[in-house]
Amino acid sequence: MLSYDFFLDLAIILLSTKLFGLLTRRVQMPQVVGALLAGVILGPTFLNILEETEFINKMAELGVILLMFTAGMETDVKELKRTGKASFIIAAFGVGVPLIGGFLAAALFAGDFAEMSKIDLLQNIFIGVILTATSVSITVETLREMGKLKSKSGTAILGAAVIDDILGIIILTFVISFRDSSVSILSIIMRISLFFVFAAVCAVVFYKGFKYMTRKYGRKRRIPIYSFILCLILAYVAEEYFGIADITGAYLAGVIISNLKSNEYVAEKVEITSYMLFSPIFFASIGIKTSIHSMSWNIVFFSLLLIAVAILTKVIGCGIGARLTGFTKNESLKIGIGMVSRGEVALIVANKGAAVGLIREEHFAPVIIVVLVTTLITPILLKIVYKEKREKIHGVTAH
Repeated sequence: MLSYDFFLDLAIILLSTKLFGLLTRRVQMPQVVGALLAGVILGPTFLNILEETEFINKMAELGVILLMFTAGMETDVKELKRTGKASFIIAAFGVGVPLIGGFLAAALFAGDFAEMSKIDLLQNIFIGVILTATSVSITVETLREMGKLKSKSGTAILGAAVIDDILGIIILTFVISFRDSSVSILSIIMRISLFFVFAAVCAVVFYKGFKYMTRKYGRKRRIPIYSFILCLILAYVAEEYFGIADITGAYLAGVIISNLKSNEYVAEKVEITSYMLFSPIFFASIGIKTSIHSMSWNIVFFSLLLIAVAILTKVIGCGIGARLTGFTKNESLKIGIGMVSRGEVALIVANKGAAVGLIREEHFAPVIIVVLVTTLITPILLKIVYKEKREKIHGVTAH
């Protein structure tokens, strides 16, 4: 007999994530923090009202797909071309340094350098992969509030963050592919290349099709529906036929739609579906999976180490990249700090790693703590570095 308990689970998740989100927003923290806390508090760690079920996991997976689809639609390809070279160099260092830093932190903490098995190696690398992620939604809101979004450093942050995500997804795809010991490096490269060729063909075909439909029908509800169908098809094909993470297909589908005139209309409709149902379930499910009970003092120490590595590697990595492309020390510091927040991107990567056994169970809670701390600290640090600059200007003027 069909159980209707999932109705109650959904109601509790949607209500709790909204209430906690509003509370965190009142104290000038991102709503995603509230949604995560709702999952942790209502899950097995504290109240044990909610538990992980197959239904919640599948709904959460749809939430991930919608989040990555939306991220793709927010990609400004023209802006990327304009700031391409500088943004790429900043992003390359902003990915490379955290990747190495995360790997070293995980490997040193595990103490398995001498006798590291293949799975140990991949799990250690995966911690680095998680730290490569950048979520600029918090940075964007902070810079917009201060009127610095269109500044030289603000534009560099936006461009680098987009390339950062693309590089991160490619690295994620490689690491997940290496999970299968029967697959060679050459076949992995071939498979990824073929998928991008397939995506490019889809881009041309669907772009022309959507362009025709937009011109003929205008702002019709069928356009967002067809767009989401494209997202689901690319996500399915990526995972099923190319062995690539489904979020890669969803992200590329969003990039295809981002080039259409109807992009804003599609994004508006998709975001309603996302924030009303699927995204809250995803963030709550991450909280539900997080077990604080199993955290020993060793894991607490690892969490603190990971927080330090997460912050310093982004500031140093992106800062070096910015300096190499001609930014001043002050601008480079701003760019590095603007890239610190991991947010929902790191959660998506961590969730994907957990699904394929690439993240140790005891490391899941430290990763969530890193996401929370970096998400909370980024706007504070940004306000400090930008305020410091303004005070210096005012001081000179007053003098």
